[in-house]
Amino acid sequence: MTAKKIIKYLCVFVVAPLIVLCGLFFFGDRKYAFISLVLSVVACIPFFISFEKGKNDARRIVIIAVMTALSVAGRFVFAPIPFFKPVTAIVIITAIYLGSEAGFITGAFSAVVSNFYFGQGPWTPFQMLAWGLIGFLAGLLAKKLVESKVLLIIYGALSGIAFSFIMDVWTTLWADGTFNIARFVASITTAAPFTVVYMVSNVIFLLLLTKPIGSKLQRLKTKYGIF
Repeated sequence: MTAKKIIKYLCVFVVAPLIVLCGLFFFGDRKYAFISLVLSVVACIPFFISFEKGKNDARRIVIIAVMTALSVAGRFVFAPIPFFKPVTAIVIITAIYLGSEAGFITGAFSAVVSNFYFGQGPWTPFQMLAWGLIGFLAGLLAKKLVESKVLLIIYGALSGIAFSFIMDVWTTLWADGTFNIARFVASITTAAPFTVVYMVSNVIFLLLLTKPIGSKLQRLKTKYGIF
């Protein structure tokens, strides 16, 4: 494993979660904006260390910015329907066609940017982490997800569960700063109907959007030599 890959994995699976947890335990609701900013910077590191200093990198940034904007717009459009959003699906599609780093940064920024409308709070870093991790893992599984629609559906459904569970962790910790198993189970149980909606919406949007958006992203990759 190369040094760049090690740094990427450390940023995503170690540094980012630690930042979120440290922000909760040491700052509570007082510095969530600062934690979101730090997490945004960390989300950029895996992406930028993969740069080759060419024109294609600038094009890749533009495409990722467009995908993030599309994700944010989708959350706005479907705001009247609680918990039924295309964000996760767009993050997964971005990761599949543009890579793990692109998926992570799109997921993280989709949360922090859209929350300027929906409301920033101590939950924002957890949303950033949840969508970022979903995107990063989708990039690692990209080949299998492209080849099998069944696996894509399963990953979409599991992503709904993962997002809900991570937010349930926040709910549990936020009560008194400790992780109580009974409270966590209660949070999961209470959130079960919403988790089902997350799962269903992810699957529906993946089935609707993967082919049209994926074909356009693939065309752009081929045209500009973005890999």
